[in-house]
Amino acid sequence: MSDIPKKILILFAHPSQSRSEVNSLLFEASKTIDNVTTVDLYSEYPTFRINIDIEQQRLRDHDVIVFMFPLYWYSTPAILKEWQDLVLEYGFAYGSNGTALHGKSFLCSLTAGGSEKAYRSEGDNHFTIRELLQPLEQTADLTGMQFLAPFALFGSRTAVEEKRIHAHVDDWKEVLVALRDNKMDLVLASELSKLNHDLPRLIKDYS
Repeated sequence: MSDIPKKILILFAHPSQSRSEVNSLLFEASKTIDNVTTVDLYSEYPTFRINIDIEQQRLRDHDVIVFMFPLYWYSTPAILKEWQDLVLEYGFAYGSNGTALHGKSFLCSLTAGGSEKAYRSEGDNHFTIRELLQPLEQTADLTGMQFLAPFALFGSRTAVEEKRIHAHVDDWKEVLVALRDNKMDLVLASELSKLNHDLPRLIKDYS
């Protein structure tokens, strides 16, 4: 296990931050963790004119890549798709010479309005959250990254009144520290349906 701390890049995408009750708090909490770089894509690129060179260099400079977003119609907000289309170029992210992302880890930190039981084959949405993220999982595979299970909050519309947000933010900070300090079981993390399903088992002993 490496003693060298990993560098984490968080790409935050929320088109309506004034209405965000969870993602904005997660994003702000992420800024308090050393070795974490936070990028607000909608703020940085309000006209969607993404600087490919800057974004590719950010990817080169970091070991863990995070997409942080609210789940919109079973997918990411629009700017994250635009980012993927422009930044993950042939010859950089894939192809015979496109090895810039090989060996990195990739995960999604997301919120979903529906309950967790709605994201099952027998639920209202018919698919698990992991199944709905398969295009991103395949993107990670094609680009040589290890796809980790999503860090997900379900029922986000009622999280405030149910007082679930504080614990969720604390868990997220614990995940970031574990990823940074090489304390997370990445094999198990790649197999789970949800990263925050069993953090004590996932994160190795800090002693």
